[in-house]
Amino acid sequence: MNNDERICSIALTLCPGIGHIGAKRLIDGMGSAAEVFRQRKELPDLLPGVTPAVVAALDSPAAFSRAEQEMEFVEKNRLMCLTLKDEVYPSRLRECDDAPVALFFKGNVDFNRLHVIAMVGTRNATEYGKQFCGDFLRELAALCPDVLVASGLAYGIDIHSHRAALANHLSTVAVLAHGLDRIYPYVHRNTAVDMLANGGLLTEFLTETNPDRHNFVSRNRIVAGMSDATIVVESAEKGGSLITADLAVGYHRDCFAVPGRITDVNSRGCNMLIRENKAALFQSAEDFVAAMGWNSAAVSAKQKGIQRELFPELSETEEMIVRILSSRGDLHVNALVVEANLPVNQMTALLFELEMKGVVKAMVGGMYHLLI
Repeated sequence: MNNDERICSIALTLCPGIGHIGAKRLIDGMGSAAEVFRQRKELPDLLPGVTPAVVAALDSPAAFSRAEQEMEFVEKNRLMCLTLKDEVYPSRLRECDDAPVALFFKGNVDFNRLHVIAMVGTRNATEYGKQFCGDFLRELAALCPDVLVASGLAYGIDIHSHRAALANHLSTVAVLAHGLDRIYPYVHRNTAVDMLANGGLLTEFLTETNPDRHNFVSRNRIVAGMSDATIVVESAEKGGSLITADLAVGYHRDCFAVPGRITDVNSRGCNMLIRENKAALFQSAEDFVAAMGWNSAAVSAKQKGIQRELFPELSETEEMIVRILSSRGDLHVNALVVEANLPVNQMTALLFELEMKGVVKAMVGGMYHLLI
């Protein structure tokens, strides 16, 4: 993919009145951002719901000028601009209706590995929360060393999650509420630099963007959308981490919360999530890994030496899913999406067909088990 698609994707985000969802729908409908602009005048005939106002908004030379300026910064500083068409774009996030059509990244990481978690919480972390971050990620590193930890580089639980991941040699990515021309808060700069070798910094925002309050809310959808599960460590009754949890639930991702004493202000949000069945209670990495089906399922399947012939009535894509489950054991639907490189909606439909044919069984927590 050349820079034209990247420039067009950036420009699309700058066109007034389009928005995240509108931009993604246009690209999904036309196949690329470049095609959206190339056939701008024909869009009302090609895509339902496209109005003359949208066509007029897309006629924006200023947006292209700003996009070209941003790409100069990207190239000069050896950053990456990821569009929806790039294979390295976070595949889990791509399936969200409001996924950014362009992301900017500095670092070294595979966003599309099999295990990705988000760890979020209050900026006023207690010793209880800080210790949990360290203990949990130390245990998780032993059970699942390939996991990627996403958070927001903020004070409190976020920065302690990043540092605990680094201390245990886990990949970690910070999703920022501003462009890559700065680090906020600045006191976390050294940690941000340490993350670049095995992780990095990710944002949807252009340079010269201030870390305004509403940007933090916007970035939370990226944290939730790029992850298999969101873990809320500590939270008051209101806060950004609860927004991230709600977003995760809305994206049909797993959500977990660390329980605390009812008298602790910074545990009220977690306890509320558990009480309202928005998040599952867990107390250790072992609990979490078991709930996600990341433990011994694959090992036991291999030990049993599952051997089978593919059913003649299965389609080629269905056979691929069966092969994955046969070799890997029970898997979460998000893991299947990554392994098969298929959209979530297509994967869901295929799994339903396989379940109706008696080939797979849906289990608790979005896991799927091969029956034969």
